[in-house]
Amino acid sequence: MSEDYSNELQKLYIEFLLADKDLFVRCNAILESSYFDRQFRDTVDFIKKHVEEYQDVPMLEQVNAVASVGVTDVKATMTNEHKNWFMDEFEKFCRHKALEQAILKSADKLENKEYGTVESIIKEAVEIGLAKDFGTNYWEDPAGRIQHIKDSRGQNSTGWETFDKYLYGGFNTGELNIFAGGSGSGKSLFMQNLALNWALQGKNVVYISLELSEELSSMRLDAMLTGMGTKDVMKNASDVELRVKMASKKAGGLQIIQMKNGCTVNDIRAYLKEFQIQKNIKVDALLVDYLDLMMPVTVKVNPNDQFIKDKFVSEELRNLAIELGILFVTASQLNRSAVDEIEFDHSHIAGGISKINTADNLIGIFSSRAMRERGRVQIQFMKTRSSSGVGQKLDLKFNVDSLRIEDLDEDEQEDTSTTSIYQKLKTKSSVAPAGENITENNMDADPQIDATDRLKSLLRKAD
Repeated sequence: MSEDYSNELQKLYIEFLLADKDLFVRCNAILESSYFDRQFRDTVDFIKKHVEEYQDVPMLEQVNAVASVGVTDVKATMTNEHKNWFMDEFEKFCRHKALEQAILKSADKLENKEYGTVESIIKEAVEIGLAKDFGTNYWEDPAGRIQHIKDSRGQNSTGWETFDKYLYGGFNTGELNIFAGGSGSGKSLFMQNLALNWALQGKNVVYISLELSEELSSMRLDAMLTGMGTKDVMKNASDVELRVKMASKKAGGLQIIQMKNGCTVNDIRAYLKEFQIQKNIKVDALLVDYLDLMMPVTVKVNPNDQFIKDKFVSEELRNLAIELGILFVTASQLNRSAVDEIEFDHSHIAGGISKINTADNLIGIFSSRAMRERGRVQIQFMKTRSSSGVGQKLDLKFNVDSLRIEDLDEDEQEDTSTTSIYQKLKTKSSVAPAGENITENNMDADPQIDATDRLKSLLRKAD
């Protein structure tokens, strides 16, 4: 149905606003003089300024003296039903006028191919409305409130029991979870292991790679699922096929897609929408490998301005997770200053603090050559919003052949808990001074061993 916002109707809106201060306050957030015909704009500006300075609507005589629009008093005949009508109609009026302005403003931007900016302008206009969500009454129905958190967001296990303990059960939907590591530290491996874990739990998972091909990602998953080395996967294709098909009978969906470097949240949103419609599948979890390779939608930025780029990309990804109500995980690069470090902090994140501010959980990955030889990888909880895990470290089992990451056995966990940081310092680097060969005897002669043994002894006594 077409809407005709005549001058008489716009004048009536102004009369309603003047008749009731509370009515004006409720509408003030969406009221703009530019929505009105030119002859009423000065009037609306005067009313808004008067309320701002004197905390009350002006008298009719003041308005008519300043603007000469001939407004009349409707307060005497106005009922609650009339107020409800006005609220509904005025909300539509503001939204329609905002949309009209957005379309006109978008014309030049469309010519310049600024589609992301146009979408943002239109979306902002469409969402204009009066406040209807008044939040949560803390004192009312605590049990129902807690149950709602469990049902709507509730902790979703990562598949690593020891990992989940630090996050009070796992990840929540609508969160931005970031694995951070240096080049070759295993960011993609962690995300692929997590994707497989969730799929085996029955969740429908989409894994988007901006780096690795779909074939390589799939082969890694083959190795993880079957327990074979990647070389053996190629040699035993029939056996792999049988195991994969058997596992698929109880698993959820696991879709792998390679998208171009520099894609945006809109590209991902469009893909997910089309995928869900075509396949009739509700996506439960999304993993994007990885954040640093994406570009923002809302603004044009210099790719070299990492701080601004990552700020907008991380905010857009988190909003996407909230919008779709899904589990979301991505990764980020650590900078060069983290290469020789064994404990990470926020200063080691490439691109700066912008993505850290947005992230709900930030998890660092530490993996030295010596640790990999022992079948270990360490994660460090650099930031957690929903738990007290910040600063904690956790060792996980890493199979260098199958690339599978799992919880340590109980006896191994006990051993890890008494392992000193000196042990990791000792094995941090195996580079010998110039002219000196690295031998087993050289490593055994390290003077830090005595300190390590003494510290272990003290820890055992403390237990």
